This record gives sequence, structure tokens and C-alpha cells, in this order.
Amino acid sequence: MTRARSGLAMTALALVGLAIAAYLAAEKLSGGTPACGPLHGCETVAASSYSEILGIPVALIGVGYSIVLAVASLTWWRSADSGRARQALLVAYGLGLLGLFVVLALTYLELFVIDAVCVYCVTYGLTVVGGFVVAAVAVRVRARPERPLDPDGTFRL
Repeated sequence: MTRARSGLAMTALALVGLAIAAYLAAEKLSGGTPACGPLHGCETVAASSYSEILGIPVALIGVGYSIVLAVASLTWWRSADSGRARQALLVAYGLGLLGLFVVLALTYLELFVIDAVCVYCVTYGLTVVGGFVVAAVAVRVRARPERPLDPDGTFRL
């Protein structure tokens, strides 16, 4: 996977996550509830005590997370400075790993404690997991030593 493709994918996923988190945060801060359409569960999740951490809406934390992740992903994608790009990739990877654990914890709460599932939360979680996978692949590819090719296209040992 090239830096252009992984950077674009990571940035797009972060921006989709930002849009979802911003919608959920706006609903929470305005006292409304997310419109789930024919699906139900968003209202229950949004009204649960787990929708806030120390009085801060989880969705607002998601907005902050998504902004930082979008900046790191965009920097990885667009930076001409290879050192800066690598740092940005490692930030995106670290945030993705942290986000993965948070998404797992929140999904556990939805399934086994709150007993309701929010389609927005699940979609947001998929953006976090997808971004982490792309970042992990990019880190692995970048860590692999370059091996020169022979003129016939085979690797030289």
C-alpha cells in the first residue's frame, strides 16, 4: 500500500468519524437524541450514564480524537519531510491502538450493560478500527527494509 493510498484512506476514515462524532456531540449538547430512523437503540445509549465521562460527553471526546487523527493522517499523507511524515504515521498508529481499546470497551458496554446498540456508535467504531488497520499496515510496510531488485525483477539477497 502506498503512502498516497494509505494517507487518503486514513484521512477519509478520520473525517467520516469526525462527522459522526460531531453529530452525536451536537445532539448531546443540545439535549436532543440522535435520530436512528427505523432502528432503535441510539436513544437508549445516548441517555445512559455511560454517554459521559466525568461530565464530558463521549461524543465530544470522539470529536477531539477524530480531529487529532485527521491532522496526523493528513500530515502522513501530504508531508514532503520523511521524518515528519513518519512521526505523523506513528501518532496515527498510536491513536488507532488507543481508539481500538476504547471502541472495544464501549461496544462491550452497549452489548452487555446498556443492552442497546447505537448504529452511529458502531459506524464510528468501524472508522476507528479501519483507520487503525490502515495505519498498522503502513507502519509494517515502512518498517520493512528495502531490498534492491536485480535487473530481471527478482530480489537480490
